[in-house]
Amino acid sequence: MPGSTPPVRPVDSSSVADRVTDELRRAILSGSLAPGRTFSLREAAGLLGVSFIPVREALRDLEAEGLVITRPGRSAMVAPLDLEDLQAIYRLRRQIEPEIARRACLAITDAALDRLETDAHEFGDETLNIDAIYDRHVAFHLALLEPAMSSWDVRILTTLWRAAERYVRIGFGALDPDPREHHRRAEAHHDLLEAMRSRQPDLAAQAVHEHLARNESIALRALAPATDAAASL
Repeated sequence: MPGSTPPVRPVDSSSVADRVTDELRRAILSGSLAPGRTFSLREAAGLLGVSFIPVREALRDLEAEGLVITRPGRSAMVAPLDLEDLQAIYRLRRQIEPEIARRACLAITDAALDRLETDAHEFGDETLNIDAIYDRHVAFHLALLEPAMSSWDVRILTTLWRAAERYVRIGFGALDPDPREHHRRAEAHHDLLEAMRSRQPDLAAQAVHEHLARNESIALRALAPATDAAASL
């Protein structure tokens, strides 16, 4: 009827707690909030210009993601870097992604592979650091495997990629000053595309497995000094 009250009312697409979660996650993943950094809810609320309640909700979500450790009372700590966590994340990725690649190499189109070649080339741009390319890097791997991914594959891999993000940004960011690292990134992703273009499932799976193993090794070497320093504090 005209003028009647609708059964539901429009709501803001993003709550205050969601925005607080996004901002704290961004600060942690970028390293602005360093591993091991402690802060009170009062401090965080003051910096963000919000009340305690959305900060408390955000910390609950970020703790579930392994990014913070909440403490009794009203304080929290940015989760320290843990190389065993990083190894566990990559162990799971090596079990899942190569298997998907076996099927994806038969389903992905030549046009999609051509588009991804442009992204792979940009990964070698020496003016772009890991923070500048990270989102495109995740999109690259998603597009490479998506033709063979179920909704559950997407959920699980998105969780693993998010869990790895802080380690990747910090570990690979330490390598940004070396131009050779940028060239290596480009070549590594071109190699993946060539394996997918072969349409050979075994070759595609092996290429993804080796890509992950190599990245884990690089990240571990880059992060070891940071974790050693934190352990000595």
